[in-house]
Amino acid sequence: MKNSLRMGIASLFMTTTLTACIVPTGHGDYDVILPPPLPVVIDLGPDRYYQRDGYYYFYEGDRWQYSRDRNGYRYDLPRSHWPHETRPGRDHGYDRR
Repeated sequence: MKNSLRMGIASLFMTTTLTACIVPTGHGDYDVILPPPLPVVIDLGPDRYYQRDGYYYFYEGDRWQYSRDRNGYRYDLPRSHWPHETRPGRDHGYDRR
């Protein structure tokens, strides 16, 4: 009886202490490679994106995101890769039908 009580208490203790050591790792995007930094000045077109070196950079409100595919999953671009100046979208003569 004493042995089973000790085993029960020991297993309860180990269960609670081992689960306290589990650390969440975030969303698990371990294969994400940062793209090259953007130029100092970006003059955005009407679509509000910029393409360079096989990456698409999207300007959404007050932040930059990037993706390998124009319609793919977007990742937040670190501030160290942001341009110093972002000029608003201009018409550039595109037809807006």
